[in-house]
Amino acid sequence: MAGIMKQVSTILMAMVLMAAVAEAEITCGTVLSHISVCIPYVTNKGPIGACCNGVKSLNDAAKTTPDRQAVCNCLKNMATSTPSIDYGKAAGLPKECGVDIPYIISPDIDCSKVK
Repeated sequence: MAGIMKQVSTILMAMVLMAAVAEAEITCGTVLSHISVCIPYVTNKGPIGACCNGVKSLNDAAKTTPDRQAVCNCLKNMATSTPSIDYGKAAGLPKECGVDIPYIISPDIDCSKVK
């Protein structure tokens, strides 16, 4: 009986560790801190300025699929909640900043498909 309990315990521990690894480490607060300098640009109220530094550092931080999906979801939510956003400018930020991301910043993106 003790052997079975040890096996079950080991399997449960492995499942907990796998679940922890699959969760994103990047929060929407982190995303906002990196790209808040882009808001004037994407709302046609200012130049691109330091925006590219934030875009590049955020891209560098999103190393895993869960992180990229989390960033995508945060950007999607920010895009839909930011008044007067120019979606063309938002979608063009990665190219403008020389960063390759696996999705287009848009309120219509399905972030679950981001790898």
